[in-house]
Amino acid sequence: MTNARIEDEKINEIRESVDIVELIGEYVQLKKQGRNYFGLCPFHGENSPSFSVSAEKQIFHCFGCGAGGNVFTFLMDIEGYSFVEAAKILAEKGNVSLDVEINKGQSRSNLPAGSEQMLEAHDLLRKFYHHLLVHTNEGQEALEYLLNRGFTEETIEQFQIGYALDSWDFAAKFLKKRGFSSELMEQAGLIIFREKGESYFDRFRNRVMFPIMDHQGNTIAFSGRALGEDQPKYLNSPETPIFNKSKTLYNFHQARPHIRKKGQAVIFEGFADCISAVRAGVEHSIATMGTALTEQHLQLLKRNTDQIIICYDSDSAGLHAANRAANMLHENGFGIKVALMPDHLDPDDYIKKFGEKSFVSEVIGASHTYMAFKLHYLRLGKNLNSEGDRIQYIEEVLKEISRLPNAVERDYYLRQLSSEFSLSLDALEKQQRQIFFNERKKGTLPQPSLQKTVTLQYEHKLRPAHQNAERYLIAHMLKSKETAYKIQQMLGNNRFHLDEHQAIITYLYAYYEDDHEPDTSFFLTYLPDQNLRRIVSEIEMMSVSEEVSDKELTDYINQVLKYEKMLKIKEKQEEEKEAVRRNDTQAAARIAMEIIQLRKML
Repeated sequence: MTNARIEDEKINEIRESVDIVELIGEYVQLKKQGRNYFGLCPFHGENSPSFSVSAEKQIFHCFGCGAGGNVFTFLMDIEGYSFVEAAKILAEKGNVSLDVEINKGQSRSNLPAGSEQMLEAHDLLRKFYHHLLVHTNEGQEALEYLLNRGFTEETIEQFQIGYALDSWDFAAKFLKKRGFSSELMEQAGLIIFREKGESYFDRFRNRVMFPIMDHQGNTIAFSGRALGEDQPKYLNSPETPIFNKSKTLYNFHQARPHIRKKGQAVIFEGFADCISAVRAGVEHSIATMGTALTEQHLQLLKRNTDQIIICYDSDSAGLHAANRAANMLHENGFGIKVALMPDHLDPDDYIKKFGEKSFVSEVIGASHTYMAFKLHYLRLGKNLNSEGDRIQYIEEVLKEISRLPNAVERDYYLRQLSSEFSLSLDALEKQQRQIFFNERKKGTLPQPSLQKTVTLQYEHKLRPAHQNAERYLIAHMLKSKETAYKIQQMLGNNRFHLDEHQAIITYLYAYYEDDHEPDTSFFLTYLPDQNLRRIVSEIEMMSVSEEVSDKELTDYINQVLKYEKMLKIKEKQEEEKEAVRRNDTQAAARIAMEIIQLRKML
């Protein structure tokens, strides 16, 4: 990490202007436990929170994967920003003036080659398409189409909707004039190579353009809705190095603060329904991009909420999709509700027919619980007046009841089943228990979710005594400049045995020599290596006393020096073996005496 272009005083001012809990809280659902905040780590998949944020120390650390650092390194790690870019963004958040320019080479260093140019091209076209729709005669027909469909000017602006000209190669020529490689733009999915004539033509022509943003608000793809009779009705960007449907949730970048505020997300099957819902006031709406929910989607959602409302189409395909999504979410520990609409309507059609208020109150507000939806779903295609269908339905419901972890819920639905079909509650309970034990034997019952228990599962690492001693010495050196120099004198010419520990104290001495006061969060900006930052953040999370006695320091130093002597003994033992092998009895006896002396020193 380099901060050569920004003065230390300015870095410190920026760091102190931004609260790390608030910053990380934009990405991770944090819950306070004791003095720190905990949540699911955004850097690796987990079900039990091991990611810790200290408001007091202004650092974070994951006890699962080891990630750690301060506000700068968090943005660098999660967004792929350079240090300068992270500093500029944080300065804006903290209302700190920072006059630096960001070179293209400094930005998003973790993206595949060419991705930066792909993002720039998408952003340029988004602005151009939007301008065509809103401000030109060529876009008038598309604008009228949207306004007639109930879109407002505010919605068009919020979602940056645009229009692609009815031209074969306007975008291809436009991008080429702006210096973008045609081959790269083809890889980005914006233009298509025409072998006959060896030229390029536009993928999107005469279409209303809906930009697709990633979770940071960068334009990564488009979906174009045909104005005429062209097929397909909706044409989407292909998957590219910057666009992966399995990882993308539409509108997530705008919905995230509302999801946090509500403690809940509403998920739709398509972006058109999502836009309609936001227009109706359901601002915590997101949508999948023409794909079922994936593990990547779930990991993203878990970090932000554990409560989901599913709002899919109410036709047979929509209900089957809602059932698959509900099962997946339920098995991953989410609290689930399902919003059902009448008359086989989709959300967009429902809003047009019944209005926005009705959608909010009668659909979203009246969402069914997971089990209530399952009862509705299991009735599909069954004639409950038929004895065979009725028995099949009851058995399927009992199987679902057996999967419920809550005893009160199981009792409630058993009584409901008993009442609806005039069956003995005892008989239903007996059969439900039998189903439960059969399913448990098969191993088909979901494991209890770990998400809702906010108990920490620290990764207990059994380290050698000398390594633990080095870590405690570093912990005290981070707290006090005087202690750091005292330990330096006590070590003399000796050094720490773990190379990473030695590197950390070398940087720490340099940090103090620059006349800085103890401040681990600030010190992290001095460390150029991500692994060193992880180790320091983990050490800083250790519980050590503010004051340390000379005896305690001496004990730690002795552990470090003792290990040095133990290494020397092992070395001498190998020399002794070699002397014996050579039949050099005098050398073997001399080395044996040296080993005895070293052991006495221990």
